Amino acid sequence: MNHTVSWRPSASVEALKLRADLLKRARNYFDSLNYTEVQTPVISRDTTIDRWLEPITIKTDVEISDARPAEPVFLQTSPEFAMKRLLAAGMGSIYQICPAFRDGEYGQRHNPEFTIIEWYGVNDDFDAGMSVLEGLCQTLLKERLTVQTAQRISYRDAFIRYASLDPFAASMEQIRNYCQTENLGVPDGFDPNDRDSWLDVILSEKVQVKLGFNNDAPDQWRPTVLYHYPATQSALAKVVDAPYGAVAERFELFVGGVELANGYHELADADELARRHELTNRQRVADGHAPLPPNSILLDALKSGFPPCAGCALGFDRAVMLAFGTSDLRDVLAFDWGRA
Repeated sequence: MNHTVSWRPSASVEALKLRADLLKRARNYFDSLNYTEVQTPVISRDTTIDRWLEPITIKTDVEISDARPAEPVFLQTSPEFAMKRLLAAGMGSIYQICPAFRDGEYGQRHNPEFTIIEWYGVNDDFDAGMSVLEGLCQTLLKERLTVQTAQRISYRDAFIRYASLDPFAASMEQIRNYCQTENLGVPDGFDPNDRDSWLDVILSEKVQVKLGFNNDAPDQWRPTVLYHYPATQSALAKVVDAPYGAVAERFELFVGGVELANGYHELADADELARRHELTNRQRVADGHAPLPPNSILLDALKSGFPPCAGCALGFDRAVMLAFGTSDLRDVLAFDWGRA
């Protein structure tokens, strides 16, 4: 057999030792908050239903029983569904550091297999959820942050500040014209009326690049938490009313223009979750992707009773990348996809 892949690690020894140190810091942080570390399957017949995330499907010949023949299973894009089943079972506040998998994502800031830190604070509200995230960011990146305390800015205010566009009030025509005038990279075949997809382009090309800096200084990092996304981008977050429209209690963390984490004040309504699954699958089909299993075991867990909580997932490899001072994820992975 002709081996053409280098045996050497993708990352330097220095980077891998920093990675180990940051793992210890993360565990110590959650231990200090009295969270319990858990482990859940990375292979499951259940999977998070997301419009933009594509799970890796595995064929297996393992049968559980005559009533449960072998069936396709998924490498998990996130441990979310299994962790929420533990919450419904009464585990209390929990966290997990584990591999996650997303198909079709490989490049400077993506690897099909990556490490995720995911956590759920029982009885935490929206504000507390953001505070836990901010504390973890300070723990992992304290040497790199010019300003330790995070700044918070709403999705609407960030668009107005950095794109001079109100994402809630602007018409679809105004949004399309803005993208054309600014020469933004809108893919061919974009649905002209898919508001969220057009807003995502503006977010990634005009807004995100300005987030995570101290007063927009390109060489000074300060954590920035973006919150109150449009209700149509709620995923698994609760929806509340704002003066300018319905918003999702969803928040994301940015440092130096890099997205690090995504969190929610968690939805606990099983019927609403089922409705969102159905809608997301319709969107996936319209986008040319296969629908994902809608009858999630999580629905049964929510129906049994689910505690109020806030949850979040952080891309650990990206945090290591920033801490190490590189712009390429491959510099902090033991073996990236090209060498795996």
